[in-house]
This record gives sequence, C-alpha cells and structure tokens, in this order.
Amino acid sequence: MTNIRNLAIIAHVDHGKTTLIDNILKQSNTFRENQQVDERIMDSNELEKERGITILAKCTSIYYKDYKMNIVDTPGHADFGGEVERVLSMVEGVVLLVDASEGPMPQTKFVLSKALKLGLRPIVVINKVDRTDSRIEEVLNEVFELFSALDATEEQLDFPVLYAVGREGWAVTDLNHERKDLEPLFNLFINHVPAPKVDTDAPFSMLATILSSDPYVGKILIGKVYSGIAKINTNVKAINLKGELIESTKLTKLFGFKGLERVLLTEIAAGDIIAIAGVEKASVSDTICDVAITEPIKSTPIDPPTMAVNIGVNDSPLAGQEGTKVTSRMILDRLKREAETNVAITLGVDENSESFEVGGRGELQLGVLIETMRREGFELSVSRPRVLFKRDEEGKLLEPIEEVVIDVDDPYSGVVVEKLSKRKGELKDLRPSGGNKSRIIFHVPSRGLIGYQSEFRNDTRGTGVLSRIYHSYEPFKGEIEQRRNGMMISNCDGETTAYAMFNLEERGILFIPARTKVYEGMIIGEHNRENDLDVNPVKGKKLTNMRASSSDKAIILTPHRELNLEEVISYIADDELVEVTPKSIRLRKKALLPHERKKPGKKDFI
Repeated sequence: MTNIRNLAIIAHVDHGKTTLIDNILKQSNTFRENQQVDERIMDSNELEKERGITILAKCTSIYYKDYKMNIVDTPGHADFGGEVERVLSMVEGVVLLVDASEGPMPQTKFVLSKALKLGLRPIVVINKVDRTDSRIEEVLNEVFELFSALDATEEQLDFPVLYAVGREGWAVTDLNHERKDLEPLFNLFINHVPAPKVDTDAPFSMLATILSSDPYVGKILIGKVYSGIAKINTNVKAINLKGELIESTKLTKLFGFKGLERVLLTEIAAGDIIAIAGVEKASVSDTICDVAITEPIKSTPIDPPTMAVNIGVNDSPLAGQEGTKVTSRMILDRLKREAETNVAITLGVDENSESFEVGGRGELQLGVLIETMRREGFELSVSRPRVLFKRDEEGKLLEPIEEVVIDVDDPYSGVVVEKLSKRKGELKDLRPSGGNKSRIIFHVPSRGLIGYQSEFRNDTRGTGVLSRIYHSYEPFKGEIEQRRNGMMISNCDGETTAYAMFNLEERGILFIPARTKVYEGMIIGEHNRENDLDVNPVKGKKLTNMRASSSDKAIILTPHRELNLEEVISYIADDELVEVTPKSIRLRKKALLPHERKKPGKKDFI
C-alpha cells in the first residue's frame, strides 16, 4: 500500500484545522465545479456548527497524483482530547497547526506529546501568518522549544515548516515564495509521511477507532486495517483488549471515504482507513479480525476523567411538561450508549438510585453531552461538577491539577493573578506577549476552575483568552472559597409578574424575566448578600380605585442575566441542581421546601 498516506491534523482550538481541510478538499478536486459547499464542511454536527468548534473526530479522503490520502480532522478543545488520542493510532503522520500570533497553547502541547510518544514525525504549519499581530519567528522558536521539552528525537526535531493562511488556501515553504495554493502541503504529505507498514498476506485484522451509525445499515465502525484483506460476507469475530470474544459475525457492508461521502467497496486491504457494517456488539478499541487471530491489536490507553456530575430524573413540579424522555431507565440507556462510543466518558451506576455519575474531562464536554440529550427530548436534573480525587500509596489525598494559559490585556493581568491565587493556583510564568498583552501560566486545582470561566470573562471585559488542560495529580491543596453570594428562591408556585420582579431587583441580579413559570424552591436570581432569601416573585399589584400620578407608570425591568448550560452547571452550589428540559434551563434547590433546607445534613441528600 505504498500509494496510501494516513495523517491527522492536530492543533489547539480555533487555530484553523477545519478551515484548512475545507481548502484541501476544494483544491484536490473533491467537489464538482458547480457544487455548493458550506464553510467548515467537516463540522457536520449541529452543536459544532453553532459553537464553531470540532467535537467529534472525522475522516475524509482525497486523491492527489495517484495517491490516496486519508485525513482525520480532530477536536482542538482539551475536553475532547480522548477523540484525539484514539485517532492518532490510525495514522502514520500528523500536521501540527499553530497560530502565528498565539503560538503553542495547552492543547498543542497535549496533542503533540501524544503524537511524539507514538513515534510520529510532525509537519509544522504556522497558520494565519497574515494576522497584524503575527510573530512568526518567535512562534517557530516556541514550537522548537516545545518539541525539545517533550523529549522529541533528533528525527522528530528535524520537522519541515510551512507558512500558511488556511482560510485563503495557500501554503509556502518560504514567505518570499509565490502564494497561490496548497501544493507544497500536498507534496509534504507524499514525501514526509511514510506509507503504512502492513502485511496483506496475513489474516485480516482492524482496530475500531471511531463509532458511527447509519439509519439503513445500523452501527458502523471506522478504523485502520492493520493486516490482510477482507470482502463482503467475510466471516470475522470481534475481540476486546483482553482477547475475549465479543461476537462472531459477517461483514455486510464495506465503505471507503471519498471527500465527505462514504462509498461502497467490495474489498478492503491493509493500510487503508475504512468503515464496516454488520458488527453489532463491538465498540471503540475492539479488534475486528479473522477467526484464526487470538491476540487483539493494542490500543493507546486514554487519560482518565478528572470531573464528574450526577445526572438523574427531573423531579421538579414542572417535570414532564416539555420533554418526552423522562424516566431513569431511558436516561441510563442513553448514558450507556454514550459511554460505549466516547472513551473519555465514564459511567457509574447505582441500580437503587435514580441518578448516575458521569465522569468526563471538563465542563464543556459534560455540557455538550447534556445539551445533546436535551435536544433529543430528555428531561434531566444535573448536580454541580466535582473533581475525582485519588489516594497515593501512603494514603494521601491527591487532586487533579490543570495547566492554565491566559492571554490578557496588561490592565487586567493583576485581577487574574489575584483571583487564581485565591483559588490555590500556583503562578508558573508571567511574560509580555506583545501588543500590550501578557501571557500568564498557572497550575490550578481543577475544582478551583469550576465556575471561573464567566468570572474571568467579566474581569477581562471579554478580551481575555483562557485555555486549560489536565497536568497531573498532586497533593490536596486545601479548602477553596466557593461562590460568596446567596440565592433568591421562590417561596410559591405560579407565574412571575413584572410588579414583583421590579421590587426584587434591588435585592440582587435576576435570572428569569417576567411571565415565567416558577415553583417553590426554584432559584430566580442571585442575592446581593451571602445568605439565601425566600421571595415571592408572583405577587400582583393590589387593585384600587384611587389614582395617583406615580401609580400608573409603566414598569421597566433591568434585563435579566442569561447563563448558558456550562455556566449554570458550574455556577450552582452543592445543595442545588440544574433542571434541564428541551425548552428550559432552571436552577433549583435540591430540597424544595424551606424547612427541609434548614435541617442539618440535608443539603447532600441526593
């Protein structure tokens, strides 16, 4: 298979992977001349299009000068690092994309370390060189320093460099060369990325790396064929990482990739990245192979989750009014399906409970899962995220620490350092990064970062950029001060009135507008003091036949604070829940009745 090249494009979030792939597909004549093509073609998921980020790894293929190139687009956000770790086992080469202004970021370091450990020799592309604040030479030096810090071999340190603007579809080996297309990149794919080393005469075996589904053929497993040849109706078996038999079956459909489409094949051979159907029970990391094979293909171990939430049934007074999937059995089945396909997610099940512990890499990953479920019609109650502690051999408590890299305007650097220090963060580096900006690097406990994102956005007036990634487990850092303010809690059921809400504005910040359904125990806003406050948001104005110049003025309410799902989940306290339905996101106390909340030890009853 000397004419096949398998490679992945890896980078930090927003450094331009998916946009570059758009132009790779266009310049390889993948589309018809009159074909309408969207931007960020590979981001096919609804949430990906809305958020402008890649969540799921996806495979595409192009043909160039008699070569077939299988290209995998990977997520850039640290929360979806599990997707990146899986797909790197499928490829023989990687393209490391680095922003010409931001330089190497935490996820750059993470994905590069995984690629180097697998022995891959990266191609470095300095992207967005047309930015006014680009610092090309400095970024290239930072990339080299990063390779050295990650113990790259001499071969890996001798990486080729291209300068590019992925959005405009050009790349050059020297900035003085003509900037016309991506041909220098295509040539590097051929000359720098090695052909897969495989044995077509050995029995058939492939490693399932990505799980997909099709309404017509059912479950589809995508992966690289490591050895042999297979045809439709070939008898195969699926074995797990321990070599245990999962099922014996036949390959009913074989697919290859061409651009964005899956094309039917009659035969698949070693070295190619393909998709198969007909395997019902096997999942990610399982080996699909000839019946004679007994040893599974080794799969890269995935870093463990560092955070967990409890997801359970919605038992509020408004339960069942907006969703169609409301039972614990439906929720459990859906979470089991997610845990099968997403190796970075863990699921803890207590059969006697109506809530389930879901572990993940961070608030964004868990938030995307919950948002996907609510769009499918689920109603859920979600607890505050909590970090997953460990104990060392001596019994000492360990907690996950994250490396946080912050780019911020100089006037705001002081407040950022102060806030992260209060959250038990340890300052590792503070240096100017040009343009009156500073780059700050902290090591912060994961629990200290829960809920900090929205606070950071307010402190930096929306101009700061914060990136974080798991660093290590270290000894417990001590207690961290949580949210200072109390909540305003509804003490009755009904629909909020403008008159009542207007009178409550002086007590704090409201989370809901007028004419919203509320119930006793539901949180309607943040109190401006430390204690919780029971309030009546449904009170109407008393009718009177007396007229006064001030009594009939129109009530104008201050706009309420809008919080997105990830912000709400990280904002709540341990004795609170988020009620998630297809139409609403509500905050509530775990104990709805005031006398229940006042009982000692009751706040952790769920």
